Amino acid sequence: MEQQSETLAILQGLPLPALVVDPDARITLANDAALALFGQSLIGRHYGISFRQPDFIRAIEAALTGRGGSKVRMVSSAVAQDVIYQVSVSPLPSGALCVFEDHSAFEQMGQMRRDFVANVSHELRTPLTALLGFIETLQGPARNDAAARERFLAIMAREAERMSRLVRDLLHLSRVEAEELRRPTEAVDLAALLRGVASGLRNVAETARVGLVLEGCDAPLMLRADADQMTQVMNNLIENAIKYGSPAGAEVRVTLGKEIAPRGEQVVMRVIDQGEGIDSLHIPRLTERFYRVDGHRSREKGGTGLGLAIVKHIVNRHRGRLVIESEKGKGSRFSVLLPLS
Repeated sequence: MEQQSETLAILQGLPLPALVVDPDARITLANDAALALFGQSLIGRHYGISFRQPDFIRAIEAALTGRGGSKVRMVSSAVAQDVIYQVSVSPLPSGALCVFEDHSAFEQMGQMRRDFVANVSHELRTPLTALLGFIETLQGPARNDAAARERFLAIMAREAERMSRLVRDLLHLSRVEAEELRRPTEAVDLAALLRGVASGLRNVAETARVGLVLEGCDAPLMLRADADQMTQVMNNLIENAIKYGSPAGAEVRVTLGKEIAPRGEQVVMRVIDQGEGIDSLHIPRLTERFYRVDGHRSREKGGTGLGLAIVKHIVNRHRGRLVIESEKGKGSRFSVLLPLS
């Protein structure tokens, strides 16, 4: 009994969920973290009833029969969302010790990296394939066809520009992520930045026959910010609203001002369009890299699928929030909330 108390004290000192299985295949001890995770009824039960995971069961059997310890992957559904554990199973003089380490974040990061590489490869492969095909055609059948040459060169220029935009946005995203933990210290006039961005996008708005209206940017509005990055946020959100969010004859309204929030005063910039709106199913994923509501339309208009991901990371660096609200048939509203203090 004394030895059991000492073992339990050691288990309680571990920062991870841990339990002990005795030679009779019963779970005899578990620390508070394990009980919170798997339930108070864990103690006294056969491990095969508590954990219906073949690899984990085999690892415990091996430890109990003196065949050594091992590490196994286990997926737990004990909480609302599946959690992936790496379980270290070690033999004890009288049983087996099982320690659970949450590896969900590592696996998610690995999956994100694989998805990112796959997406980049796909986005680059398409224009590269087109370029190589046209070059081969110009070197062969269309060598002396002036009309075809001009048409193909125009398409090649468009595809090369698409690759250039993708590489540029990837570099921007990488730089923003590298600086995300360093909060900007320079005082910047957001109103002046917004006026400059709107001026640069007037031609885009006129070409799309969309009105661009600014509100609240006449007087200076100072904030500690990175001027280049905030310009990119404004440019991405307003250009998206013009290109994808508003039909011809509609209006994009951009407002800038201060509001009182629960944590103090904040600067709020809103970009409001009069488009068809975004289905609520898409909204949580809009800031994911390469996620597009309409992939074909986005590529046709020169989108890389990285704009809102860049915006999200820039806003995070400024300790702010990006709020996306939309309703089918009633347009969308993108709000950037930045704390003044």
